[in-house]
Amino acid sequence: MKRISQLLLPLTLALGLSACQSELEDINKNPNEATQGQPDYVLTNALKSSADLVMGSDASMETTVLFVQYWAKIQYTDVDKYTTSPTNVQNVWTNTYTQGLNDYAEVIRLGEQAKNPNYQAVGLIMRSWSFQVLTDLYGDIPYSQALNIDQYLTPKYDAQKDVYTGLLNDLQKAVTLIDDTGASPISGDVVYKGNMKLWRKFAQSLRLRIALRIADRDAATAKTVISSLSKTDLIAGNEETAQFTYLTSPNQNPVNRDRETRDDYRVSKTIVDKLVQLNDPRLSVYVNKTADYTPQGYIGVTNGLPADSAARLGFTKTSKLGDYFTAASAPAVFVNYAEVLFNLAEAAQRGFTSDDAATLYKQAVTASLQQYRVTADEISKYLAQPSVAYDAANYKKSIGEQKWLALFGESQESFAEWRRLDYPQLKPAYAGVLNGRMPVRLTYPTGEQALNNANYKAAVANQGADLLTTKLWFDVN
Repeated sequence: MKRISQLLLPLTLALGLSACQSELEDINKNPNEATQGQPDYVLTNALKSSADLVMGSDASMETTVLFVQYWAKIQYTDVDKYTTSPTNVQNVWTNTYTQGLNDYAEVIRLGEQAKNPNYQAVGLIMRSWSFQVLTDLYGDIPYSQALNIDQYLTPKYDAQKDVYTGLLNDLQKAVTLIDDTGASPISGDVVYKGNMKLWRKFAQSLRLRIALRIADRDAATAKTVISSLSKTDLIAGNEETAQFTYLTSPNQNPVNRDRETRDDYRVSKTIVDKLVQLNDPRLSVYVNKTADYTPQGYIGVTNGLPADSAARLGFTKTSKLGDYFTAASAPAVFVNYAEVLFNLAEAAQRGFTSDDAATLYKQAVTASLQQYRVTADEISKYLAQPSVAYDAANYKKSIGEQKWLALFGESQESFAEWRRLDYPQLKPAYAGVLNGRMPVRLTYPTGEQALNNANYKAAVANQGADLLTTKLWFDVN
């Protein structure tokens, strides 16, 4: 009973409430709840929570999607000037711990109880993905002592280096747990429908991602991990992309739901101008033409304008997000095929593998274009442009700019890779409040200072001031 009821426990309690343990246990007991959980229901709920993290307001629309200049605000522009909402920051933290992570821990526990290694593996893979997103955003986070309120009411913050290392090990454990013989079927899997071969590829693709995340700090470990992988271990086509596909209302994509009542977002001038400059066929997918047509038809909004300046641009004279991304069923992507190829290209360029980086780069760009049904002829013309050609001498620019374009619907991952690769070279918001600087992390939620103060202070002492501008361990340059 107690473990199942912990699914409902707010993490703010788990991370630092000072009330006594007996009072917490009384609060957490739900007399109407079943004593035996069903892993399929818990898994589906957790996957939906993770998808909402990718596409929702807190970690995307009001933060990272503006930071990387995919979108901009034409109303209520404060957040586009880096005045982040404490509520958004708190929600990312609290919801990820109490919903996604807590549910994945329960899936693992129920899988162990049922002697089903595949539930354990899927829970561990998605738990790792969730921790990776959190550490990418905040830096040092509760990891090794998290999700165990019985033993750690106020868990310590693990250094980001240790979190990444732990996740590489957790994902390797998940790979070894997977039974793809059909002897341990799972239900509730709305990502791969129980196909454990694809879950294995997802896990290994995450290991590739994390290995590159630490490559500027720990090249030896990165090379060891990457050299152990083969292409057959990884996501190998757009049809294998790890994603959650939404349904119609009321279970629609959060962007679609947001558009039912709001009209304050536009596509950023930064990415519109880049797509136009490159004659990029994704332009008409990412961006809608203005309602009042102009000769160009695609008009982006400068990030961080004062409210009056933004309002003067006009709702009908600026471009909204493309229909693909505002559809009710638009997917939330956890890892896509193009990203895997870009990562392999970088690994080759760094000398971690013997593959040809230029070939993999072209394959990555091609995969992104094919994702949006761009024709073969258009792809050939696009790749033939000198401005798109791979530059081995400046591989971070080539890969960074094209990966930024390819990750248009995945702003958290794009935010991490922009910081790591330092491309594209974005300019701070026009009226930004950070003295000409840009955010490179989220600040810790204020609840942590009150409820887990000693460990919060230790994290700040280790990592640096709790500011949007404090660089994280992986962000070297």
